[in-house]
Amino acid sequence: QLQLVESGGGLVQPGGSLRLSCVGSGDELDYYGIGWFRQYPGDEREAVSFIGPGGQMNYADFVKGRFTISRDNAKKTVLLQMTSLKPEDSAVYYCAARGSQAIYVPWDRRESYDSWGLGTQVTVSS
Repeated sequence: QLQLVESGGGLVQPGGSLRLSCVGSGDELDYYGIGWFRQYPGDEREAVSFIGPGGQMNYADFVKGRFTISRDNAKKTVLLQMTSLKPEDSAVYYCAARGSQAIYVPWDRRESYDSWGLGTQVTVSS
């Protein structure tokens, strides 16, 4: 089973940038769609972005034009480049993987993902 580890979180000022990494192990990343989610304390995880096995990308409206997702299957890595960060982007960010059986399920459905990382904290504050 694919295992995921996130990194790259930290403290950044409003307007700044961060790049989150999601590295997989235990299986080839090629077969999986990878999503990024975020979670505020006490809330459910919300979908941020997704990249499919074929490279198709999706974004939540609140990050369009500011975040960019990409993947490097050879390195088993998915990146989330975040720019123009706002205080409301502060959250724990998780990456998650889903297999081909979920291809017809909307990308933002948490329950369609089988494997999750432990998360990385992003704090946007002056």
